[in-house]
Amino acid sequence: MANGTKKFSVTIPEDLAETVQARIGRASFSAYVSEALARQVEQDNLRDLIASAEAEHGPVDRAEVDAKRAILRGEAESTGYSRPPAA
Repeated sequence: MANGTKKFSVTIPEDLAETVQARIGRASFSAYVSEALARQVEQDNLRDLIASAEAEHGPVDRAEVDAKRAILRGEAESTGYSRPPAA
């Protein structure tokens, strides 16, 4: 991201603004919003990547995703590629 900043005027629900202010206290509201926007851009980019991959390779198999998650959580053993032990 660029090093400079740009000022914007945005309108957000009052209860949301109060919740954020209560959470961050004296910290920078702008910094909090900037971090939230950066996370949203990352999520949007991931959605774009997934859409591109699905367009090229077909839709993601939900059962395979769930199986891989179980492996990552240690709830199941992998039957595929495994890394060699670290030297």
